[in-house]
Amino acid sequence: MEQCADAQEQLLDLFPTIFITFNSTTTIIRVLSSLASRRATYIFVRSPIHPQHPTDRATTTIACSVPLWPQHPLPVLRSRGSPLLIGVKTDKKLKVDFVNVEFAGQDNSENANLQPSSAGSLLGVPSANPKVLRTQSRAFMSEDGLPQPIEFFIASDAAAIVEHTKRVLYLEDDDIAHIAEGELHIHRIRRKQGDQTPSQIAATRTIETLELEIAAIMKGKFDTFMQKEIYEQPESVVNTMRGRVNFDDNRTTLGGLRAYLPIMRRCRRMVFIACGTIYHSCLATRAIFEELTEIPVSVELASDFLDRKTPIFRDDVVVFLSQSGETADTILALRYCLERGALCVGVVNTVGSTLSRETHCGAHINAGPEVGVASTKAYTPQYVALLMIALQLSEDRISFMKRRNQIIAGLHALPGQIKKVLELDASLQQLAATVSENKSLLLMGRGYQYATCLEGALKIKEISYMHSEGILAGELKHGPLALVDENMPVIITMTQDSLYPKV
Repeated sequence: MEQCADAQEQLLDLFPTIFITFNSTTTIIRVLSSLASRRATYIFVRSPIHPQHPTDRATTTIACSVPLWPQHPLPVLRSRGSPLLIGVKTDKKLKVDFVNVEFAGQDNSENANLQPSSAGSLLGVPSANPKVLRTQSRAFMSEDGLPQPIEFFIASDAAAIVEHTKRVLYLEDDDIAHIAEGELHIHRIRRKQGDQTPSQIAATRTIETLELEIAAIMKGKFDTFMQKEIYEQPESVVNTMRGRVNFDDNRTTLGGLRAYLPIMRRCRRMVFIACGTIYHSCLATRAIFEELTEIPVSVELASDFLDRKTPIFRDDVVVFLSQSGETADTILALRYCLERGALCVGVVNTVGSTLSRETHCGAHINAGPEVGVASTKAYTPQYVALLMIALQLSEDRISFMKRRNQIIAGLHALPGQIKKVLELDASLQQLAATVSENKSLLLMGRGYQYATCLEGALKIKEISYMHSEGILAGELKHGPLALVDENMPVIITMTQDSLYPKV
């Protein structure tokens, strides 16, 4: 928060400014409002909370600010704690595919007389801090070395700009991007961040090509994105396993982990850290992970992990899971563990995300973009990805060969089994109609099915606004039974496994 206020103070000293702040907490708004009473125009944007308030939109707010933009012609962006990417669109191929980072403390005589209010200004407070070197970027020249017209698109999600361009640049925390005179410049006030040395701070930001098709973010024949993503689960599971599971010789290979397998096999314990739906996928995998690897596994909610300041040691392996790779609490937990010397593994869906960049190693689940707010199709691929990690870690154990072959055979059959469940859509809708008028719903399961109950309860809350609760069946007699009466619908999840008689 202090850094946020400091950054705003520096910019206010340079020129009158418009600040558009998205989804701010009340604390941030109080800090910025105190500055807004001076020389800046502040616009606070919330995400729409209710469909009856369509005017409460980021797009509407930004559109209202457009008349003010001619007075503020120098767009400045800062990435801090949330994803920010810049799309680049040109007619000709770029000369180089990176943008240099310009650090504070560099100076030269050519820039000594530039004024902060000019279009070619330097960032920083002129009288207080060293000037930031302004260099001529080669990135936005064509291959023949001549300048060319260029368009920039700014977003927090690649899905927002894929229809315009597939060339994107991801900003890192504390990057300051300045767009002026057809060029993008990236600045950093400090050469050092936390425990990182200057040599560990990348001196360039790579312009990457998105592997995302616009058709993947369209609803197609479906009524909603969520429905589309539910029906994409057979394909997403296949994509997660493609090229990684060899069903002919029953081997699993995750290239991103190969160099770190000896360290992972020797670790004292494994800690899975995630939030929401992905946390439930970790719970679902824990038992089979421990069975195959004989390594103790603990599963943590990222926010609670940070609140408790959980002890982490150098011989721990911590696995961070996120669909977006940008979950704020999970990223903070990652940096907490990096400071303590643990091996950090990332399992994410989004290529180029913060978690994929800052972990030591990891795997992408390749589930495809998820547009719906309630995560659905990422749950199963995350489960499969963790299962593949367990299979690869246990390859050196001959005693587990039979069990591993059973699991791999199950993975081979999984896409077809998901399709069979999706064929029950009509009958499941009829079942849902019978309980839709109730105020509460209980979901009970045991063993592997407990995580399914938690995830089902979460989805019912998110989508139908009905109170629902996932309960471990073995704990029913320790309190939850008091909730059950003739008006309380109960869904029990049970499969033919070793715990079937107990349920």
